Amino acid sequence: MVEQRYLEIVAELRRRIADGELVPGAKVPSTRRIATEWGVAPATAAKALAALGQDGLVRAEPRSGTVVAGRRADTRARPRPPGLSRDRIVRTAITIADEEGLAALSMRGVAARLGVAAMAPYRYVAGREELVVLMADAAFGERGYPVRPAGDWRVRLELVARTLWSLYRRHPWLAQLSPITRPLPLANLATHAEQALAALDGFGLPAARLCDLHVLFFSYIQGVAIHLERERHAAGASGLTEEEWLTTQEPGHAAIMAGGRHPLFTRMLTTLGEEGYDLDLDELFELGLRSLLDGVALRYAD
Repeated sequence: MVEQRYLEIVAELRRRIADGELVPGAKVPSTRRIATEWGVAPATAAKALAALGQDGLVRAEPRSGTVVAGRRADTRARPRPPGLSRDRIVRTAITIADEEGLAALSMRGVAARLGVAAMAPYRYVAGREELVVLMADAAFGERGYPVRPAGDWRVRLELVARTLWSLYRRHPWLAQLSPITRPLPLANLATHAEQALAALDGFGLPAARLCDLHVLFFSYIQGVAIHLERERHAAGASGLTEEEWLTTQEPGHAAIMAGGRHPLFTRMLTTLGEEGYDLDLDELFELGLRSLLDGVALRYAD
């Protein structure tokens, strides 16, 4: 917790300097003021100022305290921070998105997590939009396929589907990136597409129908995976578990059932209440996958 607070202080003071709120020569908040403003120990405040000094952003002046150092004439000429790289930035961003969701991701937050100047990541990545694309490509590249996949078309499609599902399970934010109508040109995502298309290619379909089937296949997986991130967001926003939230909805469901207009819905909920039921997305994914592939087999397989 102390380390996190220290990084937050450093990131915020870097932002104020980068945005011009603290101009060259201006006094930086003192150790005592930082400790009071952020509610930390003086030692933590001093550590934050020392980090800014090591980056050349502030300097100590006699009788003036700590002030913002002058800007260099050409920031593009600054050496890149040691140990910082595009891959490290991308991996750090993925960790943040995995832990907190894609909405919580920012360039400044990545810099704070890495313990570098707020503008340092921009020397490797143009901005958040490019960073998200790099993150997605890296995440989709974490699973591969055998050089010679075994089995018939169905076995191969099941492998692709479960591979993608495992990636969405590991990185729930992946399903939130873009609608199926606006696919991102990601090389590693194309690898999964190539495997699916190779499995379907034996049906001898026209290119348009082959594309339709692939889009249907992929959108099914993504469509179920969307709920992974939505549930996590809902749990965080409400502070309630899935079971606790459902309990709060019981009066509403009871009112619907009492109205008598939905007998099948009422019978289903009554039976589930008596027998017990837990919505398991993994089981739902497998059920939907079997149903989808059964339909493909019925329509296209010999």
